[in-house]
Amino acid sequence: MQHIKFPLYVCLFTTIILSAQTKEITLEDIWKDGTFRTELMDVLHSMANGQQYSVLNFDRKTRSTFIDIYDYKTLKKVETLVSSENLEDIPYFTDYTFSKDEQKIILATKEEEIYRRSVLGNYYVYNVKDGSLDLISEEKIQEPTFSPDGKRVAFVEDNNLYVKDLNSGAIIQVTSDGEKNKIINGITDWVYEEEFAFVRAFDWNADSNKIAFIRFDETNVPEFSMDIYGTALYQTQRVFKYPKAGEANSEVSLHIFDLNTKETNKVKVDKEYEDFYMPRIKWTNNPDVLSAQYMNRHQNELDLWMINAITNTSNMVLAERDKAYVNVTDYLTFLKDNSFIWTSEKDGYNHIYHYDKKGNLINQVTKGNWEVTDYYGYNEKDNTIFYQSVENGSINRDVYSIKLNGRNKKRLTKSEGTNNASFSADFSFFINTFSSATTPPEYTLNSSESGNLIKSIKDNDKLAQTLSGYKTSKKEFSTILVNGSDLNMWMIKPANFDASKAYPLLMYQYSGPGSQKVVNQWNNSNDYWYQHLAQEGYIVVCIDGRGTGFKGADFKKVTQNELGKYEVEDQITAAKQLGALSYIDASRIGIWGWSFGGFMSSNCLFKGNEVFNMAIAVAPVSSWRFYDSIYTERFLGTPQENPSGYDENSPLNHVDKLKGDFLLVHGSSDDNVHLQNTMRLAEALIQADKQFDWAVYPDKNHRIYGGNTSLHLYKKMTSFIHEKLGDKIQNKEETKVNQVKIKG
Repeated sequence: MQHIKFPLYVCLFTTIILSAQTKEITLEDIWKDGTFRTELMDVLHSMANGQQYSVLNFDRKTRSTFIDIYDYKTLKKVETLVSSENLEDIPYFTDYTFSKDEQKIILATKEEEIYRRSVLGNYYVYNVKDGSLDLISEEKIQEPTFSPDGKRVAFVEDNNLYVKDLNSGAIIQVTSDGEKNKIINGITDWVYEEEFAFVRAFDWNADSNKIAFIRFDETNVPEFSMDIYGTALYQTQRVFKYPKAGEANSEVSLHIFDLNTKETNKVKVDKEYEDFYMPRIKWTNNPDVLSAQYMNRHQNELDLWMINAITNTSNMVLAERDKAYVNVTDYLTFLKDNSFIWTSEKDGYNHIYHYDKKGNLINQVTKGNWEVTDYYGYNEKDNTIFYQSVENGSINRDVYSIKLNGRNKKRLTKSEGTNNASFSADFSFFINTFSSATTPPEYTLNSSESGNLIKSIKDNDKLAQTLSGYKTSKKEFSTILVNGSDLNMWMIKPANFDASKAYPLLMYQYSGPGSQKVVNQWNNSNDYWYQHLAQEGYIVVCIDGRGTGFKGADFKKVTQNELGKYEVEDQITAAKQLGALSYIDASRIGIWGWSFGGFMSSNCLFKGNEVFNMAIAVAPVSSWRFYDSIYTERFLGTPQENPSGYDENSPLNHVDKLKGDFLLVHGSSDDNVHLQNTMRLAEALIQADKQFDWAVYPDKNHRIYGGNTSLHLYKKMTSFIHEKLGDKIQNKEETKVNQVKIKG
């Protein structure tokens, strides 16, 4: 029995008749020439008046940058606030931040990437009134941040926290014990940056006289090192602290610096914690009360504390508990009365809640068997919350408004697909970014009250016109019933699809906890690659199995303590069901993935050796024992507690099952999923006497890009697919025919 449902709807790349499409998409089109480059709208900042916004613009001819001010209603430029052409010390700047009163601007120059989110750079303070420019520090620094009154800037230099007075130029060194790979003040360590997704670990209070910061003691965290080969005679080494699963984490502590007394006090809460995390700190509207989130190492307990900086007392106002894990929220919002808005999965779906300042529940604002996927803010004037959700289908995103009491919910976006909003400071307007599988990104100005269109800002009609000349195929969205669950799926068939033929199948997936790859949105680079493969005669499919996101906590957390078990079972079962279709050749089914997806594709090939005959694994995790503590333990616990959860689903322990063709790819400077994973997997395959293909990209990180790298990688993967799913099978058939002729 084939458990495949008819498509819910079919999304066309363009409305152009297929017969008019003549060109074929090449790999060079995608990764060299930028043929399908999407026009994006520059990141904007809504000005405090709510009627204007600023945009960072770049002039390619003069190689200069500008901060331009635009009017929401007319979308016309009002003025250029600052231009690098008028700044002697800055040829151009790459980012900017306003002070609260918008009279000063921090301009970023010479930024260099550290890890995924962190950068070092030179930063200047530009005075809007007099046009003066002040270099914050001669050395490269991190995370310069204005005080609310705009009179000071706090920043981190060489792992120490500093405060600069912008009037006098005087600098206060708040900490002095910062040391590389040992002590960090006010900036997160590697694992916090990667898994808790923030870098700046300090915060100003409302009165601009106190700074709360987190101190990281990395002393006992094991070091990881990797060679950087470069172009010199000898390679260099990059060494940093990286806590793998079950290993020592940084010891964190919370401190408050008082600018008036120049004293720093260590915060102690009324609960003993051992081996814990502090994923968020934030001052309340009361300048003397700091909120801090404390989480146990298992990440199934999250406590919200209110800390009085004057009395050094603490009060736990909220305690989130879950059998699996608790999500850290970025949406904590304090109202004037210090009641607060919070998001939680406690009813089985991610929703918005309103609590009083003591942590008593006032009401659950949103309810239903769907997820809130983003929170945009709260308009105090009319007690309205703005948010994004999947209420209109788990593969879609819409923008909504709702009153704080949970009434008068409005869907503000009208088009089915993916909608993202950027609201004006006074919440009177929002700029909506819309795309779908049929429509490239469109940017429109909309009313926050009704959602109605006010004005179109930018579209990608030029891209749609370009694409209309190419052979493209439908992206068909549907669901497939696998192991008792309806799983979201998309399928791309060759443009000249003939149901009487049997096509090779390539499956793509990521499958990580809470992730989603089946989404009704416009193409990324890989989507064009799948179109290229469809041109070459392949069917490409993506399925979000159990453990992925936006279908409720139970669906997402079913994989707890056994990463790689249910997810792999779903892909293998789905492949069997797809292989039973008349138009799919069950003898030619491959699978590929990157990172978690590489872990999956390896396991699928090994464990599903009767189904899959080819796999590509890019930057794969080969054992969760090699990955970082926060991510891994959130889903598996520690290796000491759950050894079977780590080992039974590790590709390292299933290499003996390899029957098909395997391509293994990694970047040598991957600070996230270390090359160690691929080296250990390669060694296991060698010792099991299993042949495989592999490639290591020198000095490339987890994304494996830069220069000609992406094109080279995708050429390699495409050739491998052709050889193992296409040409090899074809050659076998030709050989068989020749043999028949000889015998005859």
